[in-house]
Amino acid sequence: MAAPHPGLIDALRETAERLRKGSDYKWANFGLCNCGHLAQTVTHKSPKAIHEAALARAGDWGEQAREYCGSTGLEMDHILGALMALGLNHEDIHDIERLSNPAVLRRMGPAPTGVSHYDRSHAIRYFETWADILEEALPEHLRMAAK
Repeated sequence: MAAPHPGLIDALRETAERLRKGSDYKWANFGLCNCGHLAQTVTHKSPKAIHEAALARAGDWGEQAREYCGSTGLEMDHILGALMALGLNHEDIHDIERLSNPAVLRRMGPAPTGVSHYDRSHAIRYFETWADILEEALPEHLRMAAK
């Protein structure tokens, strides 16, 4: 799991809030899925720009993160680089897309129907729970500065 970083915590909370307010959500679209929404928050790129960048290379978000190379010049690598600058790694990106980080899922508690990676409400809860975990792990001086 990513190390606690105030910028990542803020991005997770902002993404959850945007989703809560009804932002378009389509799990099968690179710009409107879980990672796509976080990428929108971090890069300020449109869903269309993120989707088109992702189509320039094969693979889902997790596969593309594993193939990340900051020197390709591909727009997708700039997007992934912005996410990784907040402390995310390729495993975190895969976990965001699939809502599958075990620590976050444990903290969320059992859901009657499980956690669906393509369910907006589950994505919101996942982002908020992960932000809570990271915030609690922040050193005290950073936690106080963030408030």
